[in-house]
Amino acid sequence: MKSPFKRRGLLLVLSSPSGAGKTTITRALLDNNTNLKLSLSYTTRPMRPGESDGVHYNFVDVPTFQAMIDDNSLLEYAKVFGNYYGTPFQPVQDALAESEDIVFDIDWQGTQQLKQRLQNDLVTVFILPPSKAELANRLRGRSQDDGAIIAARMAESSAEISHYSEYDYIVVNYDLTDSIRQVQAILDAERCKRRRLTDLPDFVRKLMDQE
Repeated sequence: MKSPFKRRGLLLVLSSPSGAGKTTITRALLDNNTNLKLSLSYTTRPMRPGESDGVHYNFVDVPTFQAMIDDNSLLEYAKVFGNYYGTPFQPVQDALAESEDIVFDIDWQGTQQLKQRLQNDLVTVFILPPSKAELANRLRGRSQDDGAIIAARMAESSAEISHYSEYDYIVVNYDLTDSIRQVQAILDAERCKRRRLTDLPDFVRKLMDQE
């Protein structure tokens, strides 16, 4: 049922060590929610097989990315495994004002920057793997990276996991279907938060005035 209230949009952040499942969960949420869109980041990393510019990322060179940093036009950015990733500021502001929700697949560094600028609009979820062994199996199963990169991601995973306490919600991804259900429940609840319902006072006032 459609809500009777005008609502400010929200920013849903999913973070995890590489291979824990945040990207798969993000895609499922996008498939299941018409009023949810993916934050399209800029990145300096090369395109992977099957990716398209302007669909998965906006792929740019380092000088172009540096110019966006210098212009203060990025809401957040980080350097991860030698490549820059960042979110443009103005499209996010426009979406929030139009009651649109945006999901972010970013790391703890980007999440901290979002908190500094848009904390009241932010909902953060950290996805944990059930074990380090399972995390390594999932990374190898993706067949996207060579052994050296997988080893680097595993070495970095403990540092990333150490930031779990900075997040609002924790989901341990034992089972993908159940993890998707949990994150969907978080999104549904956050959409009902009183502070996001911008015309709720008018609705309640009219309700109280009714005979």
